[in-house]
Formats: sequence, structure tokens, C-alpha cells
Amino acid sequence: MLEQEINTAVEQFRRLMEEQLARQLRMEQAAPAKNFSKQEKIVIGICAGDGIGPILMCEARRLMEKLLADELASGRIELREIEGLTIERRLACGQAVPDDTLAAIKACDVLLKGPTTTPKGGSMESANVALRRELDLYANVRPVSVPEEGIDWIFYRENTEGEYVLGSRGVELPGKLAMDFKVTTDAGTRRIARAAFEYAKNNGKTNVAIVTKANIMKKTDGAFSAVCHEVADEYPGIAAEDWYIDIMAANLVNKDVRSRFQVFVLPNLYGDIITDEAAQIQGGVGTAGSANIGDRYAMFEAIHGSAPRMIEEGLGEYANPSSLFRAVEMMLRHIALPQKADRLAHAMQICTVEECRVAVTGNRDGATCRDFADYVLEQL
Repeated sequence: MLEQEINTAVEQFRRLMEEQLARQLRMEQAAPAKNFSKQEKIVIGICAGDGIGPILMCEARRLMEKLLADELASGRIELREIEGLTIERRLACGQAVPDDTLAAIKACDVLLKGPTTTPKGGSMESANVALRRELDLYANVRPVSVPEEGIDWIFYRENTEGEYVLGSRGVELPGKLAMDFKVTTDAGTRRIARAAFEYAKNNGKTNVAIVTKANIMKKTDGAFSAVCHEVADEYPGIAAEDWYIDIMAANLVNKDVRSRFQVFVLPNLYGDIITDEAAQIQGGVGTAGSANIGDRYAMFEAIHGSAPRMIEEGLGEYANPSSLFRAVEMMLRHIALPQKADRLAHAMQICTVEECRVAVTGNRDGATCRDFADYVLEQL
């Protein structure tokens, strides 16, 4: 009986490897990235998500309607509501992203997305993981800034590989053992490394930290580091430094050294963890936006979750929209509207650093989501 279970697991592994090799080939043959500055019309899809998502998205939409008033009036930009990305609908369909919802998303150019709930246990994967795979959103980009401490970081997290790509498809011998798989492809690593080094080159940065655990994960993280260094050789003015994830996690809270870091490039899981740490240094996950970028599509979102506790306790209206607002800023830059993005960035600087007249605490002792949105809108 045990031999049969092993043979079944081996066959499953073979299928997974063949699938990943086919994915590697598709990446090698991918079309060039689209140029938004030359695109006549841009469709922005809006998915509110779960929990506090609809509350935050309502204010984010008001923000976009003011910033993009001219483009909306002329028809160059369309805001398109997309239904069906709720936990209730996903559970009813048995799909991380229902087919009709995915089709609607693919009919857009970019997606602004609220937080979605991932069921605990079972086999349903995260909606985010499914969207990153289906839309090939290979770069998760998260900036963190604390000017008074000299912190100006940007993280390039590989978004479609690592432990996440097969996270719900491991093998197990019931009562004996369970194994999950980590995937690193040369093509997948090369494109995230190039994105990080291109950002560094275009923004006057001189250092890229390559963060792995290559001393332990010698095949996967070893390959990630090696390919990053191959790409780094094409950028002679930028230093590429190897760091282990545990030491880097410590460095980010070490005030004596952390301001020297600029750009980070990391495999998927390490990037997921360390960007939450970095956001906490900035002021909490509620303050940080996130971009998920591919060559054809892009998705922008808050980095925090759907906060079911706040909804259960009747505190949803006190959720902080800052993270989603910062995601809007990143989206505006991506679609080649940097002046609009700068207006929003300036308003957020006033509201969260310089004046701070309206404070959102997540509780009834602070301002509501709408109060803070009104404050930002006043500054635009």
C-alpha cells in the first residue's frame, strides 16, 4: 500500500515538473510590455473584495474620480466595477477566482483590488495567488519611506514562483509525511532581477540587495542568487550584495545600518514576510501600498488583509484607507500619469507626516475612513 502511495506521489511530481517547464517556455516567449503612454484608452477594473474592502474602495473611487476627472470625462480612462471576487461567491463556485470574474478582469488593463479573505485549510488557494498566476503578475513592488530616518526602500518580490506557485498542490502520505514544493526558474528570476536593476538605474540608486537563504536552499535560492548576479553584470554602476533573509530581517530594525539599503530583490515567501516588517517600520501595514506588475496586466492593492475582526466588532468604518490610496498612487505612475501621482503623494505627505490633523486609529477614538478621505481630497 505504501509503495503505491509513493508511486502516485512520484507521478504527481512528474506532472508538476512538466507543467513548470511549460511555464518557463511561455515566459521565454512572452510579448513585450505594453506602453500606456501610447494607449488611447485605459480601463481600470475595480474589485472591492471582502471585509473592510468595500469601505476602503468607496473612498478610493472618490479619490480617483477627482484626480482623473478630465480623463474620465473625455473617455480616455474608464473605471469599471467587477463583481464576484467575494469569499461567498468564491466558496459557492469552488474557485479562487470565478471564471466570469477572471474574464472581466482580463478585459481591463489594470486592476485596483481590495483585500480578499483566504479560507483556512482546505484546497482553495488565495485569490491573490491565483490572480498573480493567471495574469502573470511577476513583480510585487512595495515602497517604504520614513524620510526622517533616511529610509527610502523599494522591494521587488518575485510574485509567481517560490513556495506559492504550487502551495496547494504538494504531496502527502497520510499519517506519514507531507511535502510542499518550491519552484525557481531562470526565466522567472531573470525578469524580476531585471525589473529591480532597471528601477535602480532609472532612479539613481547604487545598491541592490539580493535576499535569499542560499546557504540552506542551495538549489532554488542558489539559482535565484546566481541569475540575479548574471543580470547585475549588465549594470556596472550598481552594486549587487547577497544577504541572507534572517540577517536582513534583523538589519531592517537596526537603526545603525538600515538607511544604507535602497533596492531589494527577493524570492516570493521572503518578500511576503519582510515587506510586512518594513511596512510596520513605516507605520503599519495600513500605510503601505502594493503593486503586482506583469507585461500585459497589473494589479494594485493594499498589503493588509480584509480585517474580519473589525467587521465583527462594528469598526469597519474606522479602517485606514492609506494603504489603498498609496496603491492608487502606484497605479497612476504605472499608467503613465506621474503628475497625478505626484499630486496624490504630496497630499498624503501632508495628511500623514506634516500636518496629521485627522488620525485614523482603527477604533472609535480615531477618525473614520471617510473623514480621512475628505482630508486627503481637501489637499488635492
